[in-house]
Amino acid sequence: MKNTFYILLTLAIASVFSSCKRSDDFKNLSSAVVPAVSAINDVGCLAPQPGATSVALNGTMLAGKTYSICGNVIIKPTDTLIVQQGVTIKFTGNYGIGVHGTLISLGTKEAPVYFTYPGVTKTDQIGANPATDPAFVGKWTGIIGAADCNKIILKWTHIEFAGGKPSGDIAVISGSPYPLYFQNPLGTVVLEDSWIYGSVDDAVRTLGGKLEFFRNTFEKCGYTGGEALNAKAGTIGDFAYNVCIGIATNGPKNSNISAIPGVPGSNIRMYNNTIINCGYRRSAAGRGGSLNFEQGAAGNAYNNIIVNCKFGLRIVQNPIADTANIRYGYNYTYTDSASVADQIYPSLAISTAITSAMPTDVPLPSSFLPVGWTPGTTYTANKAILGTNNPQFINGPVPLPAGAKLQDIVTVGDYNFNLKLTSPYIGKGFTGFAPYGLEKSTVPVDPKYGVTEFTAPGKDIGAYQTNGKGNQHF
Repeated sequence: MKNTFYILLTLAIASVFSSCKRSDDFKNLSSAVVPAVSAINDVGCLAPQPGATSVALNGTMLAGKTYSICGNVIIKPTDTLIVQQGVTIKFTGNYGIGVHGTLISLGTKEAPVYFTYPGVTKTDQIGANPATDPAFVGKWTGIIGAADCNKIILKWTHIEFAGGKPSGDIAVISGSPYPLYFQNPLGTVVLEDSWIYGSVDDAVRTLGGKLEFFRNTFEKCGYTGGEALNAKAGTIGDFAYNVCIGIATNGPKNSNISAIPGVPGSNIRMYNNTIINCGYRRSAAGRGGSLNFEQGAAGNAYNNIIVNCKFGLRIVQNPIADTANIRYGYNYTYTDSASVADQIYPSLAISTAITSAMPTDVPLPSSFLPVGWTPGTTYTANKAILGTNNPQFINGPVPLPAGAKLQDIVTVGDYNFNLKLTSPYIGKGFTGFAPYGLEKSTVPVDPKYGVTEFTAPGKDIGAYQTNGKGNQHF
């Protein structure tokens, strides 16, 4: 939802970019200076003072401490909140963090950070009823970046049970509920090695920004609609080595709707992701599945594993994606379902998609498509491909567990999506391109204040690599 500040910022941006070329200055904008900040006391409940509508935080939440949040939190434009490793932040009601300045969460593999809601039990069994699942309720609001938010950097961070409707000062920033929301086209949002569990709508929504999402896991996101990432309005960057499982609609979606004049169009490189059983809670017909490029959006999609998703890669025809600047291939699909096999390349009639069949895809298009098939045409697949091309996860829902429906697989649980050394997906990846952020120098490489590294395309298909450089969640 746009607000007054966003509109003013839009006009300012248009003015800036009207006098410079698209390729000249964009990569140099928004260099953050992160100030030294003081410790925040973990005693008691962080709540607004009498007469205040929110808690203003500027400082450092100290390693290993637990903080209770009893009201909306605001980070002012000149302020920074740093969350050290092992911190647990508990929201006691439907509150959120509104970020005008900078938020940096520095968890580690051994001591991740948690943003969560206390006393909620996860229902991770196969076939849990979505209507009674607390993952889809929105127990607290989320991390909501304002139009003047400089940076949100989240590393080894869990965001759980978020997505409640914003209120008070948070609603002024955005009236829409997302666990993570970002809307500054000149700002930076980094999500690394992190987990988002549960959401009412999208897990992450962006309206522009320089985005780098590496090695994350998205589980149970969206009740009757929602993506792991819904990027719009000039969002640029990378979505790579992520696991998306049980998402209502897609894993990543990229669109240039609501584009801002003078800001580079949406362009996201989606590569080496593992996308499993997505698209089955989407209430609208023809939507949902795996990866999406929509209105005016560019980018690429390579080296992705797509398992039992409702639709394969969608290159949308109406409104049409930036098809001249989208590249894709080397995407591997496994399915146990005839209906899924018929939508590996989604049909124009059902899903408004015009995805081309690539000879580098698996299964080989000629093995299941009818002779003379053209992009967008409805087809009936050769069912000999069902159950073939098993990626050979160390432990995964392949084939679909006995008695389970496609929509029943929604969380990682005890699964391990690393590939066995006998997997036919090893060594088949396409590595002939660079991460967008590395090529365009959009985000600094920094262990705290930028992207830890731009992980290059992997030689193995999917989010897990036999060289250890992929997803680290086991």
